[in-house]
Amino acid sequence: MNLMTFRRLCAALPDAVMIGTAQEAAPEDAGFSSVRIDSRACSAGALFVCLAGTLQDGHRYAEAAFKQGAGAALVEKAKLSGEMSGLKAVARQYGAILFAVDNTLRALQDAARAYLEQFPGLLKIGVTGSSGKTTVKEIAGAIISHEKKVVMNKGNLNSETGLPLSVFEVRDGDEVGVFEMGMNRAGEIRELSRVLKPHIALITNIGEAHIGMLGSLEAIAAEKKAVFSGFTGKETALIPASDAFRDFLSRDVNGKAVFYETACPATSLGLEGAELELDGERIRFPLPGTHNLKNALAAVAIAKEAGIAASSIKKGLESVKPLFGRSEIIRRGGATIIQDCYNANPSSTAAAIAFCDGVAWSGRRIYVIGSMLELGAYSEAAHAQIGRLLANSQADGVYLFGAETRAAADILEKFEENENPGRKPFFFTENVTELIDSAARDIQKGDLVLLKGSRACALERLAAALTAERG
Repeated sequence: MNLMTFRRLCAALPDAVMIGTAQEAAPEDAGFSSVRIDSRACSAGALFVCLAGTLQDGHRYAEAAFKQGAGAALVEKAKLSGEMSGLKAVARQYGAILFAVDNTLRALQDAARAYLEQFPGLLKIGVTGSSGKTTVKEIAGAIISHEKKVVMNKGNLNSETGLPLSVFEVRDGDEVGVFEMGMNRAGEIRELSRVLKPHIALITNIGEAHIGMLGSLEAIAAEKKAVFSGFTGKETALIPASDAFRDFLSRDVNGKAVFYETACPATSLGLEGAELELDGERIRFPLPGTHNLKNALAAVAIAKEAGIAASSIKKGLESVKPLFGRSEIIRRGGATIIQDCYNANPSSTAAAIAFCDGVAWSGRRIYVIGSMLELGAYSEAAHAQIGRLLANSQADGVYLFGAETRAAADILEKFEENENPGRKPFFFTENVTELIDSAARDIQKGDLVLLKGSRACALERLAAALTAERG
């Protein structure tokens, strides 16, 4: 089944030149059945998008994509001469079509936007913010799916390439699309909003994630606010009522601005989540921590705006499962591990420490903290602040992993030198083998172990070692 015909693709890409077959020879219904940026994932009928990155150039893999069955490729006009001049001959050899454009990333985004226009009945929801995007998306999806057919990004495919690829997963019969929108550079949220054109757009929070890239919280807020940039007056902006930037985020929105609450009556159940009261209903929400309660309430705001009944909201919240690396509770071999290491920034790391401090626990608390990345000039001060939090925390022992955590180690070292009553035994290393060896020797049955760090730290390696060690 074709996702889009070649003729419609050409209409979406006004700068495209079709190469490899006479345009009039292409059947009216000829098109592509999937979109891929990895040649290894191509299959019969795929459209392969040749993205030119700093380390890899997708144009070099066009032939591999054709061998896998791809019937067409998006290529950049500038690449059809010089070293890549043989691309036309390669396409002809495999009977494939080339669509030559000025910029393949922009063409992928334009094609995705045009593809979405084929589903005018789809309610499109965009989720962005400094943290919590993936969790909010998954909770919202769990709620809405009790009443409607939902499509979402897989995992956290939320980038300049991930979102467009996710859009191509929409199919006939889908009623609601919930898509998270992330960024790795200034201007990216505006681009993604241009692709998705959300009817409902939610911002989770404004925090320090990407502050090294954008330079200030004000700049981060402006970047996230761009999710509303394509509004035409009929859309809804969902903004956290308690956020310091709420007034800025709601100012001059061309649509309805709604402030949603990030707190409600709730009783903590520790690692088992919380019992909350919402619209007169008692709901047992299985994800632990105040940050996850905020994520749940953001998802509820989305569901209400989408017209979902209170009974479905209750069922959805109670059915949520933790995602990999996000508040996962692993109980094996006697130790209890909180694996919250898919990502980290100063706010989320502080929240994780505060949560573990507040859990009723009879055994020791061991906090393993990895580097928080993408903080730029703010990195040293941010890690030093985490060091102060750790020094005053309930931890019985601290492990620091990654060069950036040296600033936290310096704080803990001063506490030791001054024989401060709050001093903590700590271990600092930049070597993962040293981390695993030392922690595996120290961690005991009955310990509560927090793993928190940026994705590049891959702290789940320690969890795997600890659980394997204990069978």
